[in-house]
Amino acid sequence: MMKTRRAFLRDLMVAAVTTPALSRSYARSAVERKRKPNMVVFLSDDHGCLDSPVYGGAVVRTPTMQKLAAHGMVFDRAFVASPACGPSRAALLSGLMPARNGAEPNHTLPRPETQTMVKLLQEQGYEVVAFGKVAHGRQHPQMVGFDHWQDARREQIAKLVKRFLARRTSDKPLCLMVGDHRPHVRWIAESSYDPDEVVLPEHFIDTKQTREHWARYLTDVTGMDATMAEVDRLAREHFATDDYLFLYTADHGAQWPFGKWNLYDAGVRTPMIVRWPGKIAPGIRTEAMVSWIDVMPTLLELAGGTVPEHIDGRSFADVLLGRSKEHRDVIYTTHSGDGIMNVYPIRAVRTGQFKYIRNLRPDCYHSNHSDILRKDGAGAYWDSWDEAAQHDPKAAAVVAKYYRRPPVEFYDLTKDPTEQHNLGNDRQYAEQIKKMSTMLDEWMRAQGDTQQVFREPYPTSGPRPRVMWQQRNRNQEVPGNTNRR
Repeated sequence: MMKTRRAFLRDLMVAAVTTPALSRSYARSAVERKRKPNMVVFLSDDHGCLDSPVYGGAVVRTPTMQKLAAHGMVFDRAFVASPACGPSRAALLSGLMPARNGAEPNHTLPRPETQTMVKLLQEQGYEVVAFGKVAHGRQHPQMVGFDHWQDARREQIAKLVKRFLARRTSDKPLCLMVGDHRPHVRWIAESSYDPDEVVLPEHFIDTKQTREHWARYLTDVTGMDATMAEVDRLAREHFATDDYLFLYTADHGAQWPFGKWNLYDAGVRTPMIVRWPGKIAPGIRTEAMVSWIDVMPTLLELAGGTVPEHIDGRSFADVLLGRSKEHRDVIYTTHSGDGIMNVYPIRAVRTGQFKYIRNLRPDCYHSNHSDILRKDGAGAYWDSWDEAAQHDPKAAAVVAKYYRRPPVEFYDLTKDPTEQHNLGNDRQYAEQIKKMSTMLDEWMRAQGDTQQVFREPYPTSGPRPRVMWQQRNRNQEVPGNTNRR
């Protein structure tokens, strides 16, 4: 027969008198469990920072993000380590930049010994579970060591989370990590937005096909936002309180020109919103610069653990708790390629005002899956860009800028936040360019970044990469993994 609460407390008091050591141990463990917060980390895939009203996005509907922002802290300057799924997530789960954890090009695994952050949370008494795309690929989740992991796509995620929470019996504090595949390509076929009413980024070529694809992309953003709301609701029901930390962020920018696979802010700046009632003040925005390598160290500190000194990541718990308004002075980002199509290594250093980008192979085309494969729901709009470029000088300039990059790009972000005007040859900024070039050199040496090119890029001496790729594969079966998630 189950004890009543009164009987349970009576027996506990007796035990306290007869076995004081046991009583103190029980009391300590109870307090320890109470002070360690439950955590929910929700990750989207390829969500551009500006594509939400929280960050000034027009038309797109993201009510969950807006509600989180109203009750939590919005980071205006959060960045990923690398604008590709694999390197970005390996950096998150290791606290180490790509050259140090081993996952530099996309679809490669980090060194197993680097994936320590989940294990450190587990040492603090946490149960750490993951649903959907948190780690990248099939082998990575096992390497990370989640207590439970299950992949899921789109609407399935909330159902799996619901089932897990309903069956959960552990009394450990929980770190629930959920990775939605949206708005990764391919975008949903049926759009909930009118293509004629969407607002395109200023550097896009405005065509019917672009608008249709942008509307489909925004539809997936809204779908992801709805799933996030459901996960938050399930967590609140499971914990029987709203006293838990909820963090939303994305692994990098959207798969659009100058976004994903690029070191412009459209590729590496990420949305990040954190809510924790009673601990994080509501409706706060911060300009503190943080990186994805800082996320897990932050959770570890909030869990009562000690952040390892050897990693690149640093806890920004002081920012969350209102004890500091600053975190990093400098952000470094890297890109080293993605298979046989996206082979264009780049390095960058960013301060609050300036961005210095070094294109390691300016003698070669910049290109990727979008403009080469041109699949429906992904890069099919590229045909309309090529057509527009034949008769519109502005469109031709956009296409040329996409394919050809100079050795150095430099931007004054206070004057040019979308990085449209390269100042790399402007004498006015010569000293600052030299300074940031030296900063990047020194950082790369410290990282052991050898600037390795993992595959030979497409040279500019020939036709554009789409044509070269077609010629190369004309008599071969098209690889099945060329546009993997």
